[in-house]
Amino acid sequence: MFQEVVNFFITYEFLGISLANWAFAVVLATISFVFARTLIGVFLRKLRKISASSNAPISRIAVVVLSGTSNTLLLLASILIGVGVLDLPERWLVRVSSLWFVVAALQVGLWANRASALALAQYFKRHSASETFQGSALATLSLWGAKVFLWVVVVLAMLSNVGVNITAFVASLGVGGIAIALAMQNILGDVFASLSIAVDKPFEVGDFIVVGSLSGTVEHVGLKTTRIRSLGGEQIVMANADMIGSTIQNYKRLLERRIVFEIALNYGCSAQQVREVPQRIEHIIRQQKKARFDRCHFRSFGESALEFEVVYIVLDPSYNVYMDIQQDINLEIMDAFNEIGVSFALPSRTVYVASIPGGEMPVGRSKEVAMRTSEHST
Repeated sequence: MFQEVVNFFITYEFLGISLANWAFAVVLATISFVFARTLIGVFLRKLRKISASSNAPISRIAVVVLSGTSNTLLLLASILIGVGVLDLPERWLVRVSSLWFVVAALQVGLWANRASALALAQYFKRHSASETFQGSALATLSLWGAKVFLWVVVVLAMLSNVGVNITAFVASLGVGGIAIALAMQNILGDVFASLSIAVDKPFEVGDFIVVGSLSGTVEHVGLKTTRIRSLGGEQIVMANADMIGSTIQNYKRLLERRIVFEIALNYGCSAQQVREVPQRIEHIIRQQKKARFDRCHFRSFGESALEFEVVYIVLDPSYNVYMDIQQDINLEIMDAFNEIGVSFALPSRTVYVASIPGGEMPVGRSKEVAMRTSEHST
C-alpha cells in the first residue's frame, strides 16, 4: 500500500511536474517560512532586551525596523524558495527571479520607510526647542518627501527589473507632472508656503500669533493649512499662502513689553505740583519688581488738561503680568495724587461770549462774559 502511494506521487504529474516534487516544494516553503519567522522573533527578543537594559538608540531603531517585516512578503519569499526546487521551464525561471527582486525590494522599502521615519523623528526631537516638534511643517515635509522619494525609487527599480523601459516612463511622468502642476496651482502654492514656514520659521506650534484680525495659538502646521485655536475656543483654519502673504505678530517670542500711557491733570495744578508728578510716578514704577522705568514727562498743554506721558518696560512677556503691574501702578498713582492735592482732568470746553443779543448788561459788569461748560464722559 505504501509502495503504491509512493509510486503514485512519483509517476503522477501536474503541469509536467511530479506530485513528489510539488509536495517537497510545499514542505520546503513551510519550513522556510517557519524558520524565517522564528529567526526574526529571536532577533527581536534579543534586541528588545538590549534596548531595555541600556540606552542604545541603534537597538531601538533595529527593533522598530524588524517589527515592520511583512508576513505576507515573508510567505511569498518562502513560496518562491519552494518553487525554486521545481523543474520549471526557462521562461518561468526568469519570472520567478523577477518576483524575487520585487519581494525583496518591497520588504527593503518597508524597512527603509520605518527607519527613515524614526530617524527624522529623533532628529527633529533632538533639535527642537520645544516638545511640539511633531506639528512642525519642516518635520511633516521632510517625512513626506523622504517617503515619496523612497517609494519612487523602489517602484522604478521593480519596473526596470521586470523589463519596463523606465526612461520613457520617467519622461511621461515629467509631462504629466507639468499638467498636474498647472491644474493644482493653488494647492502647490500652499505646499511651497508651508516649506517657507518650515525654513524661515515665522512661527511654530504653540506660538500665540495675530494675523490681521485673527489671533490665537498655533496648533498644527500642515502642508496646505495652518490651524489656530482662538481665544474664543474655536479653531481657525487658514491657507498657508494666506499666512505668508499677511503680516504676522508673534507674541510668543516677545521678551519684554514697552508700555506707554498718558495722564491728564486739570489746569488748577500749580507749577510745583506739576514738577512733583513725574517724580512720584517714577518712584511708583521703580517699586515694581518686574518693571523698568523709562521716562515720565509733562508733554504738552492740552485743550482741557495738562498732559503727561509715561513709558516703562515690563520684564515679563505675559499679558496677565502686564495687567497686574498696570493695575498696581494706577492705584498707587491715585493715592499719590490725593497726597499732593492734584486731580485728573475731565474733558471740558470754555466758551467766551462777546455779547448777549437782546439783553442788557448789569451796571458795573464787563460786556464780555466768560461762560464755562463741562462735558463729562460716560
